[in-house]
Amino acid sequence: MKLLITRPLPALVVDAARKVFDVDVRDNTAVMNSDELRASLRDYDVVLPTLGDMYSADVFADVPEARAKMLANFGVGFNHIDTDAARSAGVEVTNTPGAVTDATADIAMTLMLMSARRAGEGERMVRANEWEGWHPTQMLGLHLSGKHVGIVGMGRIGQAIARRCHFGFGMTVSYFNRSRKTMDFPATQVEMLVALAAQVDVLVVAVPGGSTAHLINAEILNAMQSHAHLINIARGEVVEEAALIAALQACDIAGAGLDVYEFEPEVPDALKTMENVTLLPHLGTATLEVRTSMGLMAVENAVAFAKGKPLPNPV
Repeated sequence: MKLLITRPLPALVVDAARKVFDVDVRDNTAVMNSDELRASLRDYDVVLPTLGDMYSADVFADVPEARAKMLANFGVGFNHIDTDAARSAGVEVTNTPGAVTDATADIAMTLMLMSARRAGEGERMVRANEWEGWHPTQMLGLHLSGKHVGIVGMGRIGQAIARRCHFGFGMTVSYFNRSRKTMDFPATQVEMLVALAAQVDVLVVAVPGGSTAHLINAEILNAMQSHAHLINIARGEVVEEAALIAALQACDIAGAGLDVYEFEPEVPDALKTMENVTLLPHLGTATLEVRTSMGLMAVENAVAFAKGKPLPNPV
């Protein structure tokens, strides 16, 4: 079977795939273009795509006799794949849940601390040789310990963030989720997102993409307290970027920490120029160990398909 890996991956992942498949690795780090997407369905038995490789209904429709019968997605999020269209075309889809949980939760904590304690602003001051020395009222930020955090989406990643907040920082945890979760620490479910936004000092977005587009909009941002911070480690489109910029410019919220963007990789100049915004380049899972684990999980899904075994992680 021929396998296409659509972006460069760690060597261990490629080596594992080559034990079973005839592997081609696309050496371009950009998302696949329209022609490449269609060619992948025509020319390969299995494709290992990732974030941004837009397998839309139109792509499947344009290749009615697709050779590819499986998309072994590299990543837990799969909103770039029209799964209904894939099923109609007889194409299986899998993802890599679990492998990304702790690394993504760690980035959420990084952004919470950087935003609350003005770390990015402080580093820019030092690098620009503008720091004139310590004094008691310099760059006063928000003390996170003991504060109230709201988690939007209490799946694996949301729970991992909540655990870090509770056990690491003694924070009160509330959350918005479709169902109630049972955890080994106190956490209160809030039925309305707007009500959660109004209560908390930090609002952390950890929902999947897709149907959650613009879940965080002007109504939610306007409900937040003026000292509160918004953190997004989910998908960029979950936060209405224009509404966030307006809220920050009006000082309706104190700051934001973002690892993802609505029109990624484009980041509005308005966000870049604001000192109270921490911007990271989608680092959520960016460790060698995690990316290797994700890749091996994707290969495991592909191998199961090739051998006619049950798929470990179907979506």
